[in-house]
Amino acid sequence: MADTAKPKGGTARASASRRRGRKDTSPGLGDEKPEVLLDYYRQMVFVRQFEQRTGQAYTQARIGGYCHLNLGEEATVVGLMTALQERDYLFTNYRDHGYAIGKGMDPKRVMAELYGRSDGVSKGWGGSMHMYDTETRMLGGYGIVGGQLPLATGAALAISYRGGDEVVMCQMGDGTTNIGAWHESLNIAKLWNLPIVFVVINNFTGMGTTVEMSSAEPDLYKRGGAFRIEGERVDGRDVLAVRDTASRLIERARTEQTPFLLEAWSYRQKGHSVVDPAKYRTEEQRDEARSEENDPIQIFGEKLAKAGLLTDEQRDEINASVKAEVAEAADFAENSPHPDVSTLFDYTYASPVPNESRRMPADPVFAE
Repeated sequence: MADTAKPKGGTARASASRRRGRKDTSPGLGDEKPEVLLDYYRQMVFVRQFEQRTGQAYTQARIGGYCHLNLGEEATVVGLMTALQERDYLFTNYRDHGYAIGKGMDPKRVMAELYGRSDGVSKGWGGSMHMYDTETRMLGGYGIVGGQLPLATGAALAISYRGGDEVVMCQMGDGTTNIGAWHESLNIAKLWNLPIVFVVINNFTGMGTTVEMSSAEPDLYKRGGAFRIEGERVDGRDVLAVRDTASRLIERARTEQTPFLLEAWSYRQKGHSVVDPAKYRTEEQRDEARSEENDPIQIFGEKLAKAGLLTDEQRDEINASVKAEVAEAADFAENSPHPDVSTLFDYTYASPVPNESRRMPADPVFAE
């Protein structure tokens, strides 16, 4: 097992600042094409502004249900999605907006899905937690914690059974590593040597409980060891480190036909969901999560600027063009029609089911 972003030291009871301390393992920019680096930066800015607009729309009651944002995870999102090839499959948890866009979904249709409109990627019936698109091979957001793990493992089994060369990436939060489906899925994945990379996004807090308080082994990349699954940890604030580490594990899963585990750590800038005030955090922890030194966009932007690849004018142009594109997505969602009530049960089952109930809330329990 490898830790490419190793803690400076201390125990599980160490202070927040010491516990989160990491050494810099950032890849250099020397061999990178400037246009590629600028594209990564723009993608990260897009995810940030898209999520900020989403949070605004939620507070304006344009978006209903639960809503979880990728704020602070932009480098992880872009790095992981860059590492995947088009033919590879992706399963995520409910914090899925940035991943859906990164996997190739039209941002306008993603926003329309958030608004619950019929032009959305799930025709308006899925909402924030259930992005799904077979064309881009993004097979869900899942609202149940860990609900995606058995399905992702099953998809990897199907690939192996058919002799394909695709890889499944299964993304999850740190809290998922404590549920039964985690152990069952990793066990099967290794037992049957399936081409899947399990990715744990560790933002140090599972909903409102710290990793150290909920996990006997807080180094989550080690938690595949019981199943002899090799694991690595990477600095999730660094888009290039995430891309390179994920690319290597994905290609190993593809060629060696065996699972891997990747832990990417980063800071969740706000609460668990849009409506969570995160009062379980101390003021020091809130400041730490929102500081420029832990902001992946600030980190990458400064690195590009020091290399002479990003000027203030370019930064302003990117921000302005992204803002316009996000506004266009919001306008598209606002003008998209609501799904017709008659379609409510159309996608309950994949094929017709005898005696399927299609009773609406106001209908009598028994027909007269």
